[in-house]
Amino acid sequence: MNYLSGHLEGIKKMLRDDEYCIDIIKQSEAVIAAIKKINQMILENHLNTCVTEAIKGKSEKERKKKIKELLEIFKNSDK
Repeated sequence: MNYLSGHLEGIKKMLRDDEYCIDIIKQSEAVIAAIKKINQMILENHLNTCVTEAIKGKSEKERKKKIKELLEIFKNSDK
């Protein structure tokens, strides 16, 4: 995770130093890609733990809650 904060600091420095816009955008896109990868890893873990437990469990309310949470995540990612 430290590499993300390092990248962000680098982008801040590039902005302060008035570097070429396209170079700044490329660095920004690299940070976005890294965050997306982290989100994929977190989602996979969530599916393998919390969601799996809810599906195997007896609580229909908990299953519906987990499904709703997942749907909201994907709905919001379209924005």
